[in-house]
Amino acid sequence: MSSNKTIIANGRFLVPGLLQPVLRGYMTIEDDLITYIGKDEPAAEEGVLTVDGSRLLFMPGLVNTHGHAAMSLLRGYGDDMVLQSWLQEKMWPMEAKFTGDDVYWGTALSVLEMLKGGTTTFLDMYDHMDRVAEVTEQSGIRGVLMRGAIGLCPEDVQNQKLAEAVEFARNWHGKADGRITAMLSPHAPYTCPPDFFMKFVQAAHDLDLPMHTHMSETRHEVEQNVADYGLRPVAHLEKLGMFTRPSLIAHGVHLNDEEIEILAKYNVGVSHNPGSNLKLASGVARVPELLKAGVKVSLGTDGAASNNNLDMFEEMRLAALIHKGVSGDPTAVPAPEALLMATEYGAASIYLNNIGRLAAGMKADFIAIDIDQPHLLPHSDLLSHAVYSASAKDVEHVWVNGKQVVKHGQCLTLDEEEIRRKAQETFESLLKR
Repeated sequence: MSSNKTIIANGRFLVPGLLQPVLRGYMTIEDDLITYIGKDEPAAEEGVLTVDGSRLLFMPGLVNTHGHAAMSLLRGYGDDMVLQSWLQEKMWPMEAKFTGDDVYWGTALSVLEMLKGGTTTFLDMYDHMDRVAEVTEQSGIRGVLMRGAIGLCPEDVQNQKLAEAVEFARNWHGKADGRITAMLSPHAPYTCPPDFFMKFVQAAHDLDLPMHTHMSETRHEVEQNVADYGLRPVAHLEKLGMFTRPSLIAHGVHLNDEEIEILAKYNVGVSHNPGSNLKLASGVARVPELLKAGVKVSLGTDGAASNNNLDMFEEMRLAALIHKGVSGDPTAVPAPEALLMATEYGAASIYLNNIGRLAAGMKADFIAIDIDQPHLLPHSDLLSHAVYSASAKDVEHVWVNGKQVVKHGQCLTLDEEEIRRKAQETFESLLKR
């Protein structure tokens, strides 16, 4: 049986780390893998699909390491508010009304936006996760999925949430041709009592899965942790045993030097969400210090209710810009580092070692942006353009796991018209409930 083979010809390929990070030439994809990338033209073969790569820049698919996809239904519903008020007055009351169908359509809206915008892998922490997995399976995107659990509830409800998280991980880890992987995710140290949190740690050991949680997003949250438990969040999670598992924390805005050292010691990843953190006035994470300490820093959008889009190009640009402005150092997060945060570091932080780079042997998760546009000319430094000039709207083609899922800006796997209509109808229905 012959393999499914595609050759990208005459393309420009972004390969950070090379002396010349833009390679001109060819890339071969067989089934779900990249099998060749280089300057030499592969030998002609009958029946092989050839894609003309001229006028396009090919780069690894972007990896969004923190979000809540169904919250796209609440985009614009609560803006310009403090985090705790935003959660308690706007988000949680609406989310309490969400059904499985609501989560399905909210997730479909987000996945459509992400795929069309060049995001090929997303992490999702939410409820009704079977429906999120359905969208992930249908759409062709790669998903790291988990049932997020808030523990501010009676013990029987806590146990039910834990059981759901474990069952979801057992049912879906490795499914959809390996595109779906699972993690275990207590929501945050301030929403999960220590005993509940430790049950998740034990479950992660039992299932041999990584863990993910929100941590140190706001100054208030850190102060609350000290008041409640006598420890800052990092020491608290260390004590609860979370870092005995491979771990990724979201935000990590308010960290001191000692905490950064602890995260580095345990190889804990940090998902930096600059857009969401700026909008909620949570602060600016100490990304240059984290990177210097050897911490894996990736990028996430968070939910579209606090961002308000899922444009990972925008997160790259913000990550490269805000740390320059805050530190007074124009070299704080250079463009190549911002690109790695959105690709290779993102893959490493969600424990997927076969995506995030264009190289032989890696999964064929890659995107092409149209560089024949005024804001991407002249072609002086295409890596710089990808970070500082490009946006989600420049994405022309997207492949995940070797399959093309977006062609000339149109999603091939989802019914865009139906999703747009259903998302609007669902939001209007939520308002009336």
